[in-house]
Amino acid sequence: PPVRGRRGRPRRRPDALYADRAYDSAKHREELRNMGIDPQIAQRGEDHGSGLGTIRWVVERTIAWYHGMRRLRIRWERRDDIHEAFLSLATCVICYRHIKTLC
Repeated sequence: PPVRGRRGRPRRRPDALYADRAYDSAKHREELRNMGIDPQIAQRGEDHGSGLGTIRWVVERTIAWYHGMRRLRIRWERRDDIHEAFLSLATCVICYRHIKTLC
């Protein structure tokens, strides 16, 4: 059965956008606010304890796990469906490794 959610048109924009210090400018922040997105951008000159690093770490760690699979470091496949299949297979292998360490 279909999964129930909120009524109406499905969302197309996120509630917040996380970015690093390279995007710290009034122009970027204002453009995001105009689109109804809360900018969570680290400010230059501040310590790294703002909390944004914990979310960024998850993304970078996941990309590093995928790059552990040699075939996914550089995209050699021309077809999207084959590349997506290798990504799915790599995801299964990564999850299996983590489950194996927990059990």
